[in-house]
Amino acid sequence: MSARTPTRPAAPAAGGMDVRLPWWALALPVLAFVTLLLVLTGPSDAHAASGPGALSQFLELLWQTLGRQGA
Repeated sequence: MSARTPTRPAAPAAGGMDVRLPWWALALPVLAFVTLLLVLTGPSDAHAASGPGALSQFLELLWQTLGRQGA
């Protein structure tokens, strides 16, 4: 006895493509971004307050990199 093969509908929905992502497809990148942001900002220590922070250094490096790309 053979198993039945599932069939697809002949035409897509009237509204075009119907793409549904699972909840984690949005949650994981957001979680990664927030984690990276927290790591870059880090806790502010009293002795480190006089120098530039990790976030400002990262943004400066990013700005320089993007500036060289456009030139």
